[in-house]
Amino acid sequence: MAPRTNDSAPGNEENGRDLSTPAQAPQPVRRLRTRPVQGRSGDSGAAAPDGVEAAEPLEDTKGKGGGSEDRVAALRRFAAAGRRHRALHLAGCTALLAVALTAGSIALGAARDNTGQRVAPASAAVSPGLLTTGALDTGIASLQAHLRDQPRDFGSWSTLGLAYVEQARTKGDPSRYPQAEQAFKRSLALSPDNDQALAGRAALAAARHDFEDALKYADQALKVNPYSERALCTRVDALVELGRYADAAEAADTADDRRPGIPVFTRYAYVHELRGDVRTAERVLRQALSSAVSPGDLAYVATQLGQLAWNQGDYDTALTHYARALAADENYLPALEGRARAQAAGGDREAALKGLEDVVSRYPLPGPLVELGELYESAGDKVKADDQYALVDAWTALARANGVNADLDTALAAADHGDRKSALRAARAEWDRRRTVHTADALAWALHVNGKDEEALPYARKATATGYRNAAFLYHRGVIEHATGNAEDAREHLAAALKLNPGFSPLGARQARTALKDLEVAE
Repeated sequence: MAPRTNDSAPGNEENGRDLSTPAQAPQPVRRLRTRPVQGRSGDSGAAAPDGVEAAEPLEDTKGKGGGSEDRVAALRRFAAAGRRHRALHLAGCTALLAVALTAGSIALGAARDNTGQRVAPASAAVSPGLLTTGALDTGIASLQAHLRDQPRDFGSWSTLGLAYVEQARTKGDPSRYPQAEQAFKRSLALSPDNDQALAGRAALAAARHDFEDALKYADQALKVNPYSERALCTRVDALVELGRYADAAEAADTADDRRPGIPVFTRYAYVHELRGDVRTAERVLRQALSSAVSPGDLAYVATQLGQLAWNQGDYDTALTHYARALAADENYLPALEGRARAQAAGGDREAALKGLEDVVSRYPLPGPLVELGELYESAGDKVKADDQYALVDAWTALARANGVNADLDTALAAADHGDRKSALRAARAEWDRRRTVHTADALAWALHVNGKDEEALPYARKATATGYRNAAFLYHRGVIEHATGNAEDAREHLAAALKLNPGFSPLGARQARTALKDLEVAE
Protein backbone atom coordinates (compact mmCIF):
# COMPACT_ATOMS: atom_id res chain seq x y z
CA MET A 1 0.00 0.00 0.00
CA ALA A 2 1.33 3.40 -0.91
CA PRO A 3 1.77 5.86 1.93
CA ARG A 4 -0.56 8.78 1.84
CA THR A 5 0.34 11.44 -0.63
CA ASN A 6 -1.04 14.94 -0.51
CA ASP A 7 0.31 16.98 -3.18
CA SER A 8 2.32 17.66 -0.83
CA ALA A 9 3.10 18.48 1.03
CA PRO A 10 5.46 21.12 1.39
CA GLY A 11 6.83 19.44 -0.79
CA ASN A 12 6.64 16.80 1.85
CA GLU A 13 3.67 15.15 0.23
CA GLU A 14 5.03 11.69 -0.33
CA ASN A 15 6.00 11.03 3.25
CA GLY A 16 2.46 11.23 4.43
CA ARG A 17 2.81 14.44 6.36
CA ASP A 18 1.82 17.77 4.85
CA LEU A 19 4.02 20.24 6.69
CA SER A 20 3.17 23.39 4.80
CA THR A 21 0.88 25.57 6.85
CA PRO A 22 -1.61 27.51 4.74
CA ALA A 23 0.73 29.64 2.63
CA GLN A 24 3.11 29.74 5.61
CA ALA A 25 2.41 33.41 6.09
CA PRO A 26 4.51 35.27 8.66
CA GLN A 27 3.04 34.72 12.09
CA PRO A 28 3.16 36.72 15.31
CA VAL A 29 6.05 35.97 17.61
CA ARG A 30 5.01 33.36 20.15
CA ARG A 31 6.45 33.12 23.63
CA LEU A 32 6.24 29.37 23.29
CA ARG A 33 9.35 27.49 22.22
CA THR A 34 10.66 23.97 22.12
CA ARG A 35 14.19 25.07 23.04
CA PRO A 36 15.92 28.14 24.59
CA VAL A 37 15.92 31.29 22.49
CA GLN A 38 19.07 32.82 21.05
CA GLY A 39 17.54 35.85 19.39
CA ARG A 40 15.96 36.92 16.13
CA SER A 41 15.50 39.89 13.88
CA GLY A 42 12.87 41.11 11.48
CA ASP A 43 12.57 40.39 7.77
CA SER A 44 14.38 42.65 5.36
CA GLY A 45 13.84 43.67 1.77
CA ALA A 46 15.58 45.80 -0.82
CA ALA A 47 14.12 48.53 -2.98
CA ALA A 48 13.42 47.74 -6.60
CA PRO A 49 16.20 48.79 -8.96
CA ASP A 50 15.72 51.39 -11.64
CA GLY A 51 15.32 50.37 -15.24
CA VAL A 52 13.16 47.28 -14.73
CA GLU A 53 10.30 47.13 -17.17
CA ALA A 54 6.77 46.87 -15.88
CA ALA A 55 5.10 43.48 -16.19
CA GLU A 56 1.47 42.49 -16.28
CA PRO A 57 0.06 40.22 -13.57
CA LEU A 58 -0.20 36.57 -14.55
CA GLU A 59 -3.80 36.26 -15.65
CA ASP A 60 -5.77 33.79 -17.71
CA THR A 61 -6.17 34.78 -21.34
CA LYS A 62 -8.90 32.18 -21.79
CA GLY A 63 -11.52 33.81 -19.63
CA LYS A 64 -13.27 32.63 -16.48
CA GLY A 65 -14.46 29.19 -15.62
CA GLY A 66 -12.52 26.07 -14.80
CA GLY A 67 -13.78 25.51 -11.26
CA SER A 68 -12.86 22.39 -9.31
CA GLU A 69 -15.82 20.44 -10.70
CA ASP A 70 -14.75 21.23 -14.27
CA ARG A 71 -11.16 20.25 -13.56
CA VAL A 72 -12.11 16.95 -11.97
CA ALA A 73 -14.58 16.15 -14.77
CA ALA A 74 -11.91 16.84 -17.36
CA LEU A 75 -9.43 14.65 -15.52
CA ARG A 76 -11.94 11.82 -15.36
CA ARG A 77 -12.69 12.08 -19.08
CA PHE A 78 -9.06 11.81 -20.02
CA ALA A 79 -8.43 9.02 -17.55
CA ALA A 80 -11.32 7.09 -19.13
CA ALA A 81 -9.85 7.69 -22.55
CA GLY A 82 -6.57 6.39 -21.21
CA ARG A 83 -8.15 3.14 -20.13
CA ARG A 84 -9.62 2.63 -23.59
CA HIS A 85 -6.48 3.64 -25.42
CA ARG A 86 -3.60 3.05 -23.03
CA ALA A 87 -0.86 3.72 -25.53
CA LEU A 88 -2.36 7.06 -26.54
CA HIS A 89 -2.87 7.90 -22.91
CA LEU A 90 0.76 7.32 -22.07
CA ALA A 91 2.17 8.98 -25.18
CA GLY A 92 -0.08 11.90 -25.94
CA CYS A 93 -2.52 12.96 -23.26
CA THR A 94 -0.20 14.86 -20.94
CA ALA A 95 -0.64 18.17 -22.72
CA LEU A 96 -4.38 17.58 -23.10
CA LEU A 97 -4.67 16.80 -19.39
CA ALA A 98 -2.89 19.99 -18.48
CA VAL A 99 -5.22 22.06 -20.62
CA ALA A 100 -8.35 20.22 -19.53
CA LEU A 101 -7.63 20.28 -15.82
CA THR A 102 -6.99 24.00 -15.85
CA ALA A 103 -9.81 24.84 -18.29
CA GLY A 104 -7.48 26.07 -20.97
CA SER A 105 -4.51 27.64 -19.27
CA ILE A 106 -1.20 26.30 -18.01
CA ALA A 107 1.30 29.12 -17.77
CA LEU A 108 -0.93 32.17 -17.56
CA GLY A 109 -4.12 31.12 -15.77
CA ALA A 110 -5.52 33.23 -13.00
CA ALA A 111 -8.48 35.33 -14.12
CA ARG A 112 -10.70 32.32 -13.51
CA ASP A 113 -9.95 32.72 -9.83
CA ASN A 114 -12.05 35.86 -9.78
CA THR A 115 -15.43 34.15 -9.82
CA GLY A 116 -17.46 37.20 -9.03
CA GLN A 117 -16.06 37.96 -5.62
CA ARG A 118 -15.41 41.57 -4.79
CA VAL A 119 -11.75 42.40 -5.30
CA ALA A 120 -10.10 43.42 -2.05
CA PRO A 121 -8.30 46.75 -1.81
CA ALA A 122 -4.67 46.89 -2.84
CA SER A 123 -3.54 47.23 0.76
CA ALA A 124 -5.06 43.85 1.54
CA ALA A 125 -3.74 42.38 -1.66
CA VAL A 126 -0.12 42.83 -0.64
CA SER A 127 -0.55 41.23 2.78
CA PRO A 128 0.75 37.63 2.90
CA GLY A 129 -1.57 37.08 5.84
CA LEU A 130 -4.49 37.26 3.43
CA LEU A 131 -3.41 33.87 2.12
CA THR A 132 -4.24 32.18 5.42
CA THR A 133 -7.80 33.46 5.68
CA GLY A 134 -9.38 30.89 3.38
CA ALA A 135 -10.06 33.54 0.74
CA LEU A 136 -7.17 32.41 -1.43
CA ASP A 137 -8.86 32.98 -4.79
CA THR A 138 -9.98 36.44 -3.73
CA GLY A 139 -6.48 37.17 -2.48
CA ILE A 140 -4.98 36.22 -5.83
CA ALA A 141 -7.43 38.43 -7.69
CA SER A 142 -6.56 41.26 -5.32
CA LEU A 143 -2.85 40.80 -5.86
CA GLN A 144 -3.34 40.84 -9.63
CA ALA A 145 -5.35 44.05 -9.42
CA HIS A 146 -2.70 45.65 -7.24
CA LEU A 147 0.13 44.58 -9.55
CA ARG A 148 -1.59 46.14 -12.55
CA ASP A 149 -1.34 49.44 -10.68
CA GLN A 150 2.02 48.79 -9.01
CA PRO A 151 3.97 46.41 -11.30
CA ARG A 152 7.28 47.21 -9.60
CA ASP A 153 6.14 45.93 -6.20
CA PHE A 154 8.54 42.99 -5.89
CA GLY A 155 7.04 41.92 -2.56
CA SER A 156 3.61 41.46 -4.09
CA TRP A 157 5.06 39.46 -6.97
CA SER A 158 6.61 37.17 -4.37
CA THR A 159 3.34 36.90 -2.47
CA LEU A 160 1.51 36.09 -5.70
CA GLY A 161 4.00 33.32 -6.41
CA LEU A 162 3.43 31.87 -2.95
CA ALA A 163 -0.31 32.07 -3.48
CA TYR A 164 0.02 29.99 -6.63
CA VAL A 165 2.11 27.39 -4.79
CA GLU A 166 -0.55 27.26 -2.10
CA GLN A 167 -3.31 26.98 -4.69
CA ALA A 168 -1.53 24.08 -6.37
CA ARG A 169 -1.18 22.34 -3.03
CA THR A 170 -4.76 22.80 -1.84
CA LYS A 171 -6.51 22.26 -5.17
CA GLY A 172 -4.36 19.53 -6.66
CA ASP A 173 -3.58 21.74 -9.66
CA PRO A 174 0.13 21.49 -10.59
CA SER A 175 -0.37 23.91 -13.49
CA ARG A 176 -0.05 26.69 -10.92
CA TYR A 177 3.64 25.92 -10.48
CA PRO A 178 4.78 27.53 -13.77
CA GLN A 179 2.77 30.61 -12.81
CA ALA A 180 4.49 30.71 -9.44
CA GLU A 181 7.88 30.41 -11.11
CA GLN A 182 7.14 33.38 -13.37
CA ALA A 183 6.00 35.49 -10.42
CA PHE A 184 9.17 34.74 -8.44
CA LYS A 185 11.35 35.53 -11.46
CA ARG A 186 9.64 38.91 -11.83
CA SER A 187 10.14 39.62 -8.15
CA LEU A 188 13.86 38.79 -8.41
CA ALA A 189 14.23 40.85 -11.58
CA LEU A 190 12.99 43.84 -9.60
CA SER A 191 15.05 43.06 -6.50
CA PRO A 192 17.66 40.33 -7.09
CA ASP A 193 18.48 39.70 -3.43
CA ASN A 194 15.03 39.83 -1.88
CA ASP A 195 14.71 36.94 0.54
CA GLN A 196 10.94 36.64 0.07
CA ALA A 197 11.29 35.54 -3.54
CA LEU A 198 14.32 33.35 -2.83
CA ALA A 199 12.43 31.61 -0.04
CA GLY A 200 9.42 31.35 -2.37
CA ARG A 201 11.55 29.66 -5.02
CA ALA A 202 12.73 27.24 -2.34
CA ALA A 203 9.12 26.44 -1.44
CA LEU A 204 8.26 25.98 -5.12
CA ALA A 205 11.19 23.63 -5.67
CA ALA A 206 10.13 21.59 -2.65
CA ALA A 207 6.56 21.42 -3.96
CA ARG A 208 7.95 20.06 -7.22
CA HIS A 209 10.02 17.53 -5.26
CA ASP A 210 13.27 19.11 -6.41
CA PHE A 211 14.84 19.11 -2.98
CA GLU A 212 18.39 19.92 -4.05
CA ASP A 213 17.14 23.20 -5.51
CA ALA A 214 14.91 23.74 -2.49
CA LEU A 215 17.96 23.54 -0.25
CA LYS A 216 19.98 25.80 -2.55
CA TYR A 217 17.38 28.57 -2.65
CA ALA A 218 16.66 28.29 1.08
CA ASP A 219 20.36 28.75 1.82
CA GLN A 220 20.45 31.77 -0.51
CA ALA A 221 17.48 33.31 1.26
CA LEU A 222 19.04 32.71 4.67
CA LYS A 223 22.22 34.47 3.62
CA VAL A 224 20.10 37.56 3.00
CA ASN A 225 17.83 37.11 6.01
CA PRO A 226 18.87 34.45 8.56
CA TYR A 227 15.46 34.81 10.23
CA SER A 228 13.27 34.09 7.22
CA GLU A 229 10.66 31.69 8.58
CA ARG A 230 9.82 30.25 5.19
CA ALA A 231 13.46 29.61 4.29
CA LEU A 232 14.20 28.05 7.68
CA CYS A 233 11.22 25.71 7.32
CA THR A 234 11.92 24.78 3.72
CA ARG A 235 15.53 24.04 4.62
CA VAL A 236 14.32 21.49 7.19
CA ASP A 237 11.92 20.01 4.64
CA ALA A 238 14.63 19.69 1.99
CA LEU A 239 17.10 18.02 4.33
CA VAL A 240 14.43 15.56 5.49
CA GLU A 241 13.49 14.71 1.91
CA LEU A 242 17.13 14.24 0.95
CA GLY A 243 17.53 11.74 3.77
CA ARG A 244 19.95 13.94 5.69
CA TYR A 245 18.20 13.40 8.99
CA ALA A 246 20.99 14.51 11.33
CA ASP A 247 21.33 17.74 9.36
CA ALA A 248 17.55 18.15 9.40
CA ALA A 249 17.50 17.81 13.19
CA GLU A 250 20.18 20.50 13.47
CA ALA A 251 18.28 22.73 11.03
CA ALA A 252 15.09 22.25 13.08
CA ASP A 253 16.96 23.31 16.23
CA THR A 254 18.26 26.40 14.43
CA ALA A 255 14.78 27.28 13.16
CA ASP A 256 13.37 26.80 16.64
CA ASP A 257 15.97 29.18 18.06
CA ARG A 258 15.39 31.86 15.44
CA ARG A 259 11.68 31.74 14.57
CA PRO A 260 9.65 29.67 17.03
CA GLY A 261 6.09 29.29 15.85
CA ILE A 262 3.68 26.83 14.31
CA PRO A 263 5.53 26.20 11.01
CA VAL A 264 8.76 25.48 12.89
CA PHE A 265 7.09 23.44 15.64
CA THR A 266 5.52 21.06 13.12
CA ARG A 267 8.84 20.45 11.39
CA TYR A 268 10.56 19.93 14.71
CA ALA A 269 7.89 17.37 15.59
CA TYR A 270 8.22 15.51 12.32
CA VAL A 271 12.00 15.22 12.59
CA HIS A 272 11.49 13.55 15.96
CA GLU A 273 8.73 11.31 14.62
CA LEU A 274 11.07 10.05 11.90
CA ARG A 275 13.45 8.95 14.66
CA GLY A 276 10.67 7.05 16.41
CA ASP A 277 10.31 9.68 19.15
CA VAL A 278 6.52 9.90 19.01
CA ARG A 279 6.24 11.29 22.52
CA THR A 280 8.29 14.39 21.70
CA ALA A 281 6.47 14.81 18.40
CA GLU A 282 3.11 14.78 20.16
CA ARG A 283 4.30 17.14 22.90
CA VAL A 284 5.54 19.70 20.40
CA LEU A 285 2.38 19.47 18.29
CA ARG A 286 0.22 19.99 21.36
CA GLN A 287 2.37 22.97 22.22
CA ALA A 288 1.79 24.29 18.71
CA LEU A 289 -1.96 23.75 19.02
CA SER A 290 -2.05 25.67 22.30
CA SER A 291 -0.51 28.66 20.51
CA ALA A 292 -2.78 28.47 17.45
CA VAL A 293 -5.24 31.32 17.05
CA SER A 294 -6.44 31.53 13.45
CA PRO A 295 -8.81 28.92 12.01
CA GLY A 296 -6.14 27.94 9.49
CA ASP A 297 -3.55 27.26 12.18
CA LEU A 298 -6.04 25.38 14.35
CA ALA A 299 -7.12 23.16 11.46
CA TYR A 300 -3.57 22.54 10.36
CA VAL A 301 -2.07 21.58 13.73
CA ALA A 302 -5.08 19.54 14.85
CA THR A 303 -4.80 17.59 11.60
CA GLN A 304 -1.11 16.94 12.27
CA LEU A 305 -2.05 15.51 15.65
CA GLY A 306 -4.74 13.41 13.99
CA GLN A 307 -2.23 12.01 11.52
CA LEU A 308 0.20 11.19 14.29
CA ALA A 309 -2.50 9.38 16.28
CA TRP A 310 -3.72 7.49 13.20
CA ASN A 311 -0.19 6.35 12.44
CA GLN A 312 -0.07 4.82 15.93
CA GLY A 313 -3.41 3.07 15.46
CA ASP A 314 -5.28 5.34 17.89
CA TYR A 315 -8.31 6.01 15.71
CA ASP A 316 -10.56 7.50 18.38
CA THR A 317 -7.97 10.11 19.26
CA ALA A 318 -7.34 10.76 15.58
CA LEU A 319 -11.05 11.35 14.97
CA THR A 320 -11.17 13.76 17.92
CA HIS A 321 -8.33 15.79 16.43
CA TYR A 322 -9.89 15.77 12.98
CA ALA A 323 -13.18 16.94 14.46
CA ARG A 324 -11.39 19.87 16.06
CA ALA A 325 -9.70 20.69 12.76
CA LEU A 326 -13.00 20.63 10.89
CA ALA A 327 -14.68 22.74 13.56
CA ALA A 328 -12.10 25.39 12.70
CA ASP A 329 -12.38 24.89 8.94
CA GLU A 330 -15.08 22.55 7.70
CA ASN A 331 -13.52 22.36 4.24
CA TYR A 332 -9.94 21.63 5.28
CA LEU A 333 -8.99 18.88 2.85
CA PRO A 334 -6.28 17.06 4.87
CA ALA A 335 -8.66 16.79 7.82
CA LEU A 336 -11.49 15.47 5.63
CA GLU A 337 -9.12 12.91 4.13
CA GLY A 338 -7.68 11.96 7.51
CA ARG A 339 -11.12 11.52 9.03
CA ALA A 340 -12.13 9.19 6.22
CA ARG A 341 -8.96 7.12 6.70
CA ALA A 342 -9.59 6.84 10.42
CA GLN A 343 -13.20 5.86 9.78
CA ALA A 344 -12.08 3.18 7.33
CA ALA A 345 -9.49 1.84 9.76
CA GLY A 346 -12.08 1.80 12.55
CA GLY A 347 -14.55 -0.19 10.46
CA ASP A 348 -16.98 2.56 9.43
CA ARG A 349 -16.71 1.78 5.72
CA GLU A 350 -19.83 3.68 4.66
CA ALA A 351 -18.69 6.95 6.24
CA ALA A 352 -15.17 6.44 4.87
CA LEU A 353 -16.43 5.89 1.33
CA LYS A 354 -18.66 8.94 1.49
CA GLY A 355 -15.84 11.06 2.86
CA LEU A 356 -13.22 9.97 0.35
CA GLU A 357 -15.65 10.27 -2.55
CA ASP A 358 -16.24 13.86 -1.47
CA VAL A 359 -12.51 14.55 -1.25
CA VAL A 360 -11.58 13.14 -4.66
CA SER A 361 -14.61 14.70 -6.34
CA ARG A 362 -13.03 18.06 -5.59
CA TYR A 363 -9.30 17.34 -5.53
CA PRO A 364 -8.21 14.09 -7.21
CA LEU A 365 -4.82 13.66 -5.55
CA PRO A 366 -2.92 10.35 -5.57
CA GLY A 367 -3.22 9.55 -1.85
CA PRO A 368 -6.99 9.70 -1.46
CA LEU A 369 -7.47 8.17 -4.93
CA VAL A 370 -5.46 5.09 -3.95
CA GLU A 371 -7.21 4.88 -0.59
CA LEU A 372 -10.65 5.10 -2.22
CA GLY A 373 -9.65 2.56 -4.86
CA GLU A 374 -8.51 0.13 -2.20
CA LEU A 375 -11.75 0.59 -0.28
CA TYR A 376 -13.71 -0.27 -3.42
CA GLU A 377 -11.42 -3.20 -4.17
CA SER A 378 -11.66 -4.58 -0.64
CA ALA A 379 -15.46 -4.54 -1.07
CA GLY A 380 -15.17 -6.44 -4.37
CA ASP A 381 -15.88 -3.53 -6.73
CA LYS A 382 -12.85 -3.80 -9.01
CA VAL A 383 -14.34 -1.60 -11.73
CA LYS A 384 -14.69 1.42 -9.44
CA ALA A 385 -11.29 0.69 -7.96
CA ASP A 386 -9.64 0.69 -11.38
CA ASP A 387 -11.28 4.03 -12.13
CA GLN A 388 -9.48 5.56 -9.16
CA TYR A 389 -6.13 4.01 -10.06
CA ALA A 390 -6.44 5.35 -13.61
CA LEU A 391 -6.97 8.83 -12.19
CA VAL A 392 -3.66 8.49 -10.36
CA ASP A 393 -1.98 7.89 -13.73
CA ALA A 394 -3.72 10.96 -15.14
CA TRP A 395 -2.68 13.17 -12.23
CA THR A 396 0.90 11.92 -12.50
CA ALA A 397 1.00 12.82 -16.19
CA LEU A 398 -0.25 16.31 -15.43
CA ALA A 399 2.22 16.76 -12.58
CA ARG A 400 5.15 15.83 -14.79
CA ALA A 401 3.94 18.19 -17.49
CA ASN A 402 4.24 21.02 -14.96
CA GLY A 403 7.70 20.26 -13.66
CA VAL A 404 6.83 18.01 -10.71
CA ASN A 405 9.01 14.99 -10.05
CA ALA A 406 6.34 12.32 -9.59
CA ASP A 407 8.54 9.22 -9.54
CA LEU A 408 7.76 8.33 -5.93
CA ASP A 409 4.02 8.69 -6.53
CA THR A 410 4.36 6.52 -9.63
CA ALA A 411 6.40 3.86 -7.86
CA LEU A 412 4.08 3.54 -4.89
CA ALA A 413 0.81 3.47 -6.83
CA ALA A 414 2.02 1.38 -9.79
CA ALA A 415 3.67 -1.27 -7.63
CA ASP A 416 0.29 -2.30 -6.22
CA HIS A 417 -2.13 -1.11 -8.88
CA GLY A 418 -0.37 -0.59 -12.20
CA ASP A 419 2.66 -1.37 -14.32
CA ARG A 420 5.16 -3.10 -12.06
CA LYS A 421 8.11 -2.52 -14.38
CA SER A 422 7.43 1.20 -14.54
CA ALA A 423 7.12 1.18 -10.75
CA LEU A 424 10.61 -0.25 -10.46
CA ARG A 425 12.08 2.21 -12.95
CA ALA A 426 10.55 5.11 -11.05
CA ALA A 427 11.65 3.78 -7.66
CA ARG A 428 15.24 3.30 -8.83
CA ALA A 429 15.30 6.81 -10.30
CA GLU A 430 14.00 8.30 -7.07
CA TRP A 431 16.48 6.36 -4.93
CA ASP A 432 19.30 7.69 -7.10
CA ARG A 433 18.09 11.24 -6.43
CA ARG A 434 17.50 11.01 -2.70
CA ARG A 435 17.90 8.30 -0.10
CA THR A 436 15.19 8.51 2.53
CA VAL A 437 13.20 5.96 4.48
CA HIS A 438 10.32 6.55 2.06
CA THR A 439 12.35 6.04 -1.10
CA ALA A 440 13.96 2.94 0.46
CA ASP A 441 10.51 1.52 1.20
CA ALA A 442 9.26 2.33 -2.31
CA LEU A 443 12.27 0.68 -3.93
CA ALA A 444 12.02 -2.37 -1.68
CA TRP A 445 8.37 -2.87 -2.55
CA ALA A 446 8.86 -2.27 -6.26
CA LEU A 447 11.66 -4.85 -6.27
CA HIS A 448 9.42 -7.30 -4.41
CA VAL A 449 6.49 -7.06 -6.82
CA ASN A 450 8.99 -7.66 -9.64
CA GLY A 451 10.23 -10.85 -8.00
CA LYS A 452 13.58 -9.44 -6.82
CA ASP A 453 13.20 -10.13 -3.11
CA GLU A 454 16.85 -10.76 -2.28
CA GLU A 455 17.71 -7.36 -3.73
CA ALA A 456 14.71 -5.82 -1.97
CA LEU A 457 15.55 -6.95 1.57
CA PRO A 458 18.40 -4.48 2.30
CA TYR A 459 16.18 -1.58 1.22
CA ALA A 460 13.31 -2.79 3.40
CA ARG A 461 15.71 -2.82 6.34
CA LYS A 462 16.88 0.70 5.51
CA ALA A 463 13.26 1.89 5.51
CA THR A 464 12.83 0.85 9.15
CA ALA A 465 16.36 1.71 10.33
CA THR A 466 15.61 5.12 11.89
CA GLY A 467 12.89 3.81 14.20
CA TYR A 468 10.12 5.56 12.28
CA ARG A 469 6.88 3.87 13.34
CA ASN A 470 5.10 3.18 10.05
CA ALA A 471 2.93 0.09 9.72
CA ALA A 472 3.17 -0.01 5.91
CA PHE A 473 6.97 -0.13 6.11
CA LEU A 474 6.81 -2.98 8.63
CA TYR A 475 4.31 -4.83 6.47
CA HIS A 476 6.48 -4.48 3.37
CA ARG A 477 9.52 -5.69 5.26
CA GLY A 478 7.63 -8.67 6.67
CA VAL A 479 6.35 -9.75 3.27
CA ILE A 480 9.83 -9.47 1.75
CA GLU A 481 11.35 -11.44 4.64
CA HIS A 482 8.70 -14.10 4.14
CA ALA A 483 9.59 -14.31 0.45
CA THR A 484 13.30 -14.65 1.23
CA GLY A 485 12.79 -17.44 3.75
CA ASN A 486 13.32 -15.36 6.90
CA ALA A 487 10.21 -16.70 8.59
CA GLU A 488 10.99 -15.59 12.14
CA ASP A 489 11.74 -12.00 11.09
CA ALA A 490 8.68 -12.00 8.84
CA ARG A 491 6.41 -12.99 11.74
CA GLU A 492 7.95 -10.32 13.92
CA HIS A 493 7.44 -7.48 11.47
CA LEU A 494 4.02 -8.50 10.18
CA ALA A 495 2.78 -8.76 13.76
CA ALA A 496 4.38 -5.42 14.59
CA ALA A 497 2.63 -3.75 11.66
CA LEU A 498 -0.77 -5.00 12.74
CA LYS A 499 -0.16 -4.16 16.38
CA LEU A 500 0.95 -0.64 15.56
CA ASN A 501 -1.84 0.24 13.13
CA PRO A 502 -4.21 -2.66 12.38
CA GLY A 503 -6.10 -0.64 9.76
CA PHE A 504 -3.12 0.93 8.00
CA SER A 505 -4.47 -0.03 4.56
CA PRO A 506 -7.76 -1.51 3.34
CA LEU A 507 -5.88 -4.13 1.31
CA GLY A 508 -2.47 -4.23 2.98
CA ALA A 509 -3.80 -4.97 6.46
CA ARG A 510 -5.87 -7.85 5.13
CA GLN A 511 -2.89 -9.25 3.23
CA ALA A 512 -0.69 -8.89 6.31
CA ARG A 513 -3.12 -10.98 8.35
CA THR A 514 -3.22 -13.64 5.66
CA ALA A 515 0.58 -13.79 5.43
CA LEU A 516 0.92 -13.98 9.21
CA LYS A 517 -1.61 -16.80 9.38
CA ASP A 518 0.26 -18.70 6.66
CA LEU A 519 3.48 -18.37 8.65
CA GLU A 520 1.81 -19.60 11.82
CA VAL A 521 0.35 -22.61 10.01
CA ALA A 522 3.73 -23.42 8.46
CA GLU A 523 5.35 -23.30 11.88
